[in-house]
Amino acid sequence: MTDLDIQLRKFQKELSAGTVSLVLLAVLAAASEPMYGYQIAKRLERTEGVLSGKQSALYPVLRNLGAAGLLDSHVEPSMAGPPRRYYQITEAGRAVLQEWVTAWRATRDSVDTVLEGPDK
Repeated sequence: MTDLDIQLRKFQKELSAGTVSLVLLAVLAAASEPMYGYQIAKRLERTEGVLSGKQSALYPVLRNLGAAGLLDSHVEPSMAGPPRRYYQITEAGRAVLQEWVTAWRATRDSVDTVLEGPDK
């Protein structure tokens, strides 16, 4: 692994750490019914970005969002294996999501402006 590869991985890890909560809330806000972890991970796989392939990293974030009152969860038995924990966004979670989306867009726009340079 080259130094460039190491730096890219480090950058992707830091970037991912700051966006996983936002994306999880957005996925659950768009869902018509509660989802379990594997369903959420499969939805994220379609993004093909820094968030795909991080299923094990989702569960601590889901727990933290639940502890903060942004998600509700419940366990249901499964016919195909162990019981599944289903997650659903709360009203507080929807309000926080709106604020985070605004902050994300402002940050994205600011970074894009810098990356594009002063001539654009």
